[in-house]
Amino acid sequence: QVQLVESGGGLVQAGGSLRLSCAASGRTFSRYNMGWFRQAPGKEREFVAAINWSGGRKDYADSVKARFTISRDNAKNTVYLQMNNLKPYDTAVYYCAASSTAFPSTPDDYDYWGQGTQVTVSS
Repeated sequence: QVQLVESGGGLVQAGGSLRLSCAASGRTFSRYNMGWFRQAPGKEREFVAAINWSGGRKDYADSVKARFTISRDNAKNTVYLQMNNLKPYDTAVYYCAASSTAFPSTPDDYDYWGQGTQVTVSS
């Protein structure tokens, strides 16, 4: 069992930055691949970024490449999402998730989810 708690969301102007954190409980955090997803009002949940258990593999949605960076610190049981040059269309609730699947690619591949943190980007 893994419990995930996101933090770091807030209101920021376009062009600004935020760093999201996701703290995980349990001793097996380092065994999980981790992902960030987001969901805007009236839209489906969409993939943002993912990192494998060791941090050696990272994947990003095209819409955030070169602006967002995912990282993890297994000693702190935490995964991060550094978001730079934020755009109004980045506004959404951001969720972190943990997956035991080798190469998770869809929300269904993830086993545990956090409660989400709101990110609002004003123009």
